[in-house]
Amino acid sequence: MQFDYVIVGGGSAGAVLANRLSANPQTRVCLLEAGGRGDSLLVRMPAAVVAMLPGRPKINNWAFETAPQPGLNGRKGYQPRGRALGGSSAINAMLYVRGQQQDYDSWAELGCNGWDWDSVLPYFKRSENNERGADDLHGDAGPLQVSDQKEERPITRAFVDAAIQMQHRHTEDFNRGDNEGVGLYQVTQFHDRVRNGERCSAAAACLFPVMHRPNLTVITGAHAQRLVLDGKRATGVIYRQGGKGPNLKVAAAREVLVCGGALKSPQLLMLSGIGDPEILMQHGITVRHDLPGVGQNLQDHLDFTLAYKSKDTDNFGIGPVGSLKLLGHLWRWRKNGVSMAATPFAEGAAFLKTTPDLDRPDIQLHFTIALVDDHARKLHMGYGYSCHVCKLRPESRGTVSLHSADPEAPPCIDPNFLSDPRDLDTMIKGARITRAIMQAPALAPYRHKEMFGTETAQSDADWEHHIRARADTIYHPVGTCKMGVDDMAVVSPDLRVRGMDGLRVVDASIMPALISGNTNAPTMMIAEKAADMILSTA
Repeated sequence: MQFDYVIVGGGSAGAVLANRLSANPQTRVCLLEAGGRGDSLLVRMPAAVVAMLPGRPKINNWAFETAPQPGLNGRKGYQPRGRALGGSSAINAMLYVRGQQQDYDSWAELGCNGWDWDSVLPYFKRSENNERGADDLHGDAGPLQVSDQKEERPITRAFVDAAIQMQHRHTEDFNRGDNEGVGLYQVTQFHDRVRNGERCSAAAACLFPVMHRPNLTVITGAHAQRLVLDGKRATGVIYRQGGKGPNLKVAAAREVLVCGGALKSPQLLMLSGIGDPEILMQHGITVRHDLPGVGQNLQDHLDFTLAYKSKDTDNFGIGPVGSLKLLGHLWRWRKNGVSMAATPFAEGAAFLKTTPDLDRPDIQLHFTIALVDDHARKLHMGYGYSCHVCKLRPESRGTVSLHSADPEAPPCIDPNFLSDPRDLDTMIKGARITRAIMQAPALAPYRHKEMFGTETAQSDADWEHHIRARADTIYHPVGTCKMGVDDMAVVSPDLRVRGMDGLRVVDASIMPALISGNTNAPTMMIAEKAADMILSTA
């Protein structure tokens, strides 16, 4: 089979590219996705993410593990990543967050011309169909439906009030380039009459509406094995259907577009002989292109959770009263899309500064209407709530490498959490700020018991003990095929793999530095901008 463009990965970036590139009926586009369609009830119902996120069993989820982390007492971290059309947007909390203006301006300062805030803002707007309508910073005609929450819990409003009581300002919109404050997240959720309250994954937004196009071929269950290279030019992809059977080949007349995400994209490049020669030769892989930055520069948001037991049953928990209420919520959601079944779980938002002299917030809070322990892999009887805190711009850098030359093996993921002591310092400050909010009067009616021993934490050493014992990712890995102009850059500012022809990487792996927030909306923006760059050179 031959196409103009072959896209590897049908996640948040791949879905956008498939839509935009196939809009011209003369352009032949093929999309390869290792997972399934990503359109089941578990995906469409937001609250059903609790069945997919833990990875037990692996439903629409790669459910990777990290290497043991010295900074986390030698624990292996958990890295859930979406395995379906829509990618991680099919299993995430649907939070629509762009990051800070300074994040993108700093990319431009690193040599990534055309990636400053003013340059990327039009692509955010192009992507967006915001329930609040269009203005100078928002769009209302894009494929991605962005909504206010359908029915946030009263306890979430109490969290916002508690933060205000602690002198943090209220913010209505976390997507105007200055996110400091506390409020409610907007979410990637349908607000039309037909699908109101359903998850609007990247596939639901961009891919499913155009699957009928005769010039677009979508192949699910197609696990890419390696790229086909003719010298320094990518000409196709070898894939395997359903994890077994013979290798199949699809050819690209113009470009191969790698959209596997920060963990899978560098793995595919290395399996194809593109990367650090020393690493490739360790696994018996023939070096086709010396590019030492592949798999380097891994950055992720380390997250620490404060959790509380509550006697309030008007949230998620395990017990007879709440279970009966949940049945009612499920019925209401099926009827009109409005109920607790539409929750993103992480309803409350805060972007705060740990010291007032900072130019932008350095911590983010996610207030969740459930007692969260180990990514919902450890369950507790009863009811509760949690608040996550993460450092927005970590100093620690990790790697993605290979366990072996077997394409079916998971990548070797080493975030190297807390390897830079500055990250621990910020996390301790953030935990103190978060606990002060959680102890504020507005939350007193809901507060029954603080969990995991943090109620006795007083000194920095106490907080360090808790953070090293329980912290882990909040699912924002980036940077492993970084964009730039230095020797360790993998792609240039037009996202072409340096030194190669016919090959680009388009996903969160190209971010030179992690943005100050959730990464799904920025990944879709990257793909929108990439589509313009690709079409302008076709």
